[in-house]
Amino acid sequence: MAGRGKTIGSGAAKKATSRSSKAGLQFPVGRIARFLKAGKYAERVGAGAPVYLAAVLEYLAAE
Repeated sequence: MAGRGKTIGSGAAKKATSRSSKAGLQFPVGRIARFLKAGKYAERVGAGAPVYLAAVLEYLAAE
């Protein structure tokens, strides 16, 4: 049950993937999350809330 260990320098560095592209959205999930946290709408904001809100806003903009 030997693992790979820490291989330094092998393989290319993984490219960062935005939450918008993970959810298949065009609207910026990270920016909406930042606005929700800074706007004092709630003490804590869940991880799925900005994704859901971005999807709803994108749907309404497309209509």
